[in-house]
Amino acid sequence: MNGDIINLLSGFLTDNRRRLFHQVLEKRTRYLTVVLEDIFQSHNASAVLRTCDCFGIQDVHIIENINQFEVNPKVVRGASKWLSLHHYNQEENNTVSTLSKLKSQGYRIIATTPHDGDVELENFDLTKGKIALVFGTEMKGISAEVTNNADGFLKIPMYGFTESFNISVSAAIILHHLTYRLNQLGLNYQLSEKEKEDILMEWLKSSIKDSELMIKTFLRQK
Repeated sequence: MNGDIINLLSGFLTDNRRRLFHQVLEKRTRYLTVVLEDIFQSHNASAVLRTCDCFGIQDVHIIENINQFEVNPKVVRGASKWLSLHHYNQEENNTVSTLSKLKSQGYRIIATTPHDGDVELENFDLTKGKIALVFGTEMKGISAEVTNNADGFLKIPMYGFTESFNISVSAAIILHHLTYRLNQLGLNYQLSEKEKEDILMEWLKSSIKDSELMIKTFLRQK
């Protein structure tokens, strides 16, 4: 049935738009995912979402223990429309429950920090399985809960006086390097056919005016 609905909605796209959707889906991945813990500056949050879309990261997990996640439309420029955003804000400690859920899905929890002893980006091993990259708050970085539940720690090598990059810059550097290496290593990072179909359905519905009404009419006729 999903295939029939996709065919229906795809008919309202131009040929170029349809090709673009399929080209982007071929490079989308859930091998890497991003976790944002209590980001409170909307321009940082929006810049990270835009970076995730640019590098083919489909899922972003948003932990809202204290700060509500806000998007700046002028910065994100529609990128969030193409991502699967997962918000965690229903529990007393959303960090622990989020990381536990990701571990149950087979992810290694990798915290991004600037501290000595962490694995440098160039030396990080991508071949050990799926990775959830955790970025902490702008002021304090990752929480103690992340530190205690992480499977590893990653840092960007730096050579100046400043201790760390802005979070949006860190995300861009790390995701550029890791997605480049995913392609170089030939790892199977692509989505399954079912995942591609589900995401394509969401993209079509968000791109076509009155798509829900069209679907309801189509199902009634079936």
